[in-house]
Amino acid sequence: MSFRWKMVQLFCAIALALSGPAAAADAGQAQYKPKLGQKGKDVVWIPSPEDMVEKMLDMAHVTSRDFVIDLGSGDGRNVIAAAKRGARALGVEYNPDLVALSRRAAAAAGVGERARFVQGDMYEADISQASALILFLIPNNLMKLASKFVGLKPGTRIVSNTYEIGGGWDPDATDRLQPCLTWCVAHLYIVPAQVEGTWQLPHGELTLEQSFQKITGIHEVEGIRVQIENGVLRGNEIRFTINAVEYTGRVNGDSMEGVAKGRIASQWTAKRIGD
Repeated sequence: MSFRWKMVQLFCAIALALSGPAAAADAGQAQYKPKLGQKGKDVVWIPSPEDMVEKMLDMAHVTSRDFVIDLGSGDGRNVIAAAKRGARALGVEYNPDLVALSRRAAAAAGVGERARFVQGDMYEADISQASALILFLIPNNLMKLASKFVGLKPGTRIVSNTYEIGGGWDPDATDRLQPCLTWCVAHLYIVPAQVEGTWQLPHGELTLEQSFQKITGIHEVEGIRVQIENGVLRGNEIRFTINAVEYTGRVNGDSMEGVAKGRIASQWTAKRIGD
């Protein structure tokens, strides 16, 4: 064997030794495929069907103006689908292999700049800037996260595949795919403004109690107390009835304003004066 051929073989061996681990790692990443039902930190991996992903995004009315977050984002399909609609989107996933898989899928779909994935614990994730959450979590997960959900900006939309948040928080809307066999029911929640407390109206005081989007309370004028009826919130939008007069309006922190419709329509305002 010639000296030259021996040197070629030597250089090839050195190159293989140096590149082997990296190449093997790349190949391992490329070949990683999650298995349906595989165990994770908090849930097993069962992805939402693709048509269910679109149904949830439709219910949340996701557009390019939104920042969408998925907690326990799995293979990234919710985040990637939101990014395809022009939204900025973030997936929080504990399994680093799924994070890497999601990043590759986002790049392949051409939405890598809008679809971001981080490895982390969904209970510790900062979701304060989200305008929409698209989720597929079990009831125990949702209950643990409920206090964070309620603290989001009023009007934030949360859509959950199959499972309800619970704890007395009823969905604002429920829809399903047809035909519906499994993993095909979506629940929409709209984070309500916080209105519990006492408010000063132009005539009298309004004392409200709140359970998520449902409100009850008393309107008092010169010692006469009347129970309000049909009280409901939808994000910052509020509606209730006093003595057959329907009040509709918008909450802005410690103030409210809107239109009261009875025999005539008139403007109304209210200021929070107590807790």
